[in-house]
Amino acid sequence: MRTYELMFILKPDLTEEIIVETKEKLQTIIADFGGEFVKAADGWGKKRLAYSIEDYLEGFYSLWYFKGKPETVLELDRVIKLSERFLRHIIIRQDEK
Repeated sequence: MRTYELMFILKPDLTEEIIVETKEKLQTIIADFGGEFVKAADGWGKKRLAYSIEDYLEGFYSLWYFKGKPETVLELDRVIKLSERFLRHIIIRQDEK
């Protein structure tokens, strides 16, 4: 399995319960598709965006590291694109050292 970095920005008007539910759903997808959640980077949270996205000026930033297969990444990408809760996301494969 390869290590990946997932960064996503959630809409700022979501409740804390919805944010927790969304993050749990992403972790479930990682596990269901043969992946392993490694860690979440601390110190992010609600930040001002560099430019407005869908008329939002702020968003909840999250940075995660996980191990997975290409199918894991494809499913995460698909689910995030279908959800209305995300403003932006990016999944990057980490180089092997």
